[in-house]
Amino acid sequence: MEMGKVKYIDLFCGVGGFRHALKSPGIQCVFSSDIDPDARLIYAQNWGEEPAGDIAQVGVAEIPPHDVLCGGFPCQPFSISGNQGGFEDARGTLLHEILRIAQHHQPRVLFLENVKNFLGHADGKTLATTLSLLNRAGYKVHYSLLNASRYGVAQKRERVYFVCFRKELGIEDFRFPEPSDEEVAVEDILLSKGDPRLHDLIIERTDLRLKEKLPVQRENRTLRIGTVGKGGQGERVYSPKGHAITLSAFGGGIGAKTGMYLIDGQIRRLHPEECRRLMGFPDGFTLHDRPNVCYKQFGNSVAVPVVRKIFQSILPLLSGRTVQAAYS
Repeated sequence: MEMGKVKYIDLFCGVGGFRHALKSPGIQCVFSSDIDPDARLIYAQNWGEEPAGDIAQVGVAEIPPHDVLCGGFPCQPFSISGNQGGFEDARGTLLHEILRIAQHHQPRVLFLENVKNFLGHADGKTLATTLSLLNRAGYKVHYSLLNASRYGVAQKRERVYFVCFRKELGIEDFRFPEPSDEEVAVEDILLSKGDPRLHDLIIERTDLRLKEKLPVQRENRTLRIGTVGKGGQGERVYSPKGHAITLSAFGGGIGAKTGMYLIDGQIRRLHPEECRRLMGFPDGFTLHDRPNVCYKQFGNSVAVPVVRKIFQSILPLLSGRTVQAAYS
């Protein structure tokens, strides 16, 4: 390992949420991968290098040695109960690919992210099997459910984060960062009134029902103020004085993917640039030219400020600690 340089790989990289979060002098991405060609296109346009494709088709010897393995892997069921199958329990899942790489390279840290529902998936069996497999692979696992809205992000976005250290490092004292609970709201990330890009996002409905009294003060929570249709998912209206609902790659209803907000007297969805800001991606980030692809990409991404704060808690614990097998 190059002295003073922390190297990481970016699996299931999407458009580069982990990469933006970890961007810092002395931190180097040495490999990235994503199966989605649109994600690889945008990643390449922003970082100047195209990720590899399907990680299941990449041999472990093709992946450079690294200190940290990063990845927001999907929630998938296991084919076996997890009581006795060991590594084979994960066969056919993307966790299997993580374990395959980790067994060969033995990175000091696995830094993983998943959706909130992962905790209760298959009556908790998915989580239990995951923890067992990571433990058998030689890692001390720390995990926590964090809401991005408590870490300076104007969006309710609950995700499970796993920080797993090689047992040989003897790290027992890791703690996830404490919430900052700073005041943030959707109105902070909006494009300027009159921006021509907003025209196609305006929603005009005759069945709009708004509360008589609308919020005038900012609050650190989502503020639902009305509905259209039957008021189901994707049919609810929110105030920009509060937090955004969770950006989603999928979903139905007229407000699908971003939610609907009462902004400057009009009901509208959010623009992809506003979604970029909500996820913590920097100004100047190149977006896909198709809005629906942008919504999918940001809906699938990690909240950059949260990942950055977690990594800042990881980094001091790695100082002077190595796992020789990873570089032998």
